Amino acid sequence: MMRPATVDDVAAIEAIAQAAYSPYISRIGRKPAPMLEDYRQRIEAGGVYVLDHARQVQGFIILLDTDTGLLLDNLAVAPAAQGLGLGRVLMDFAERQAADSGYTHIYLYTNEAMTENIALYARRGYAQTHRAVENGLRRVYMSKVLQAI
Repeated sequence: MMRPATVDDVAAIEAIAQAAYSPYISRIGRKPAPMLEDYRQRIEAGGVYVLDHARQVQGFIILLDTDTGLLLDNLAVAPAAQGLGLGRVLMDFAERQAADSGYTHIYLYTNEAMTENIALYARRGYAQTHRAVENGLRRVYMSKVLQAI
């Protein structure tokens, strides 16, 4: 079940972010940005959703409205729940939110060292638009044109 996150979800979101992104520290050479996020502030600003599965928060997603489309800013699934299709549920939710909000496309970025994420997004129809170095992180930007959902 997807629902908007509340401040009561901060600890669960932080734990998921730490567990999901820590394997990338050695590849990137530092903690990925999602491990440094102030999730309480993000929740208070809106656009954070959690996925409850088996009576626990097992994943979360952060969506931001921008001038150019809906930004899928962050997505993570608890490592113990990976392989259950929850990432697909989160991605489907993001794309529905974008379409329901009238956007013609959705975009995201990921670190270039997260090659499996880049491949996963490409399989879902996202195409690379550009690369950039931001805050010392090498990011790959991708976008997907939305069909009527």
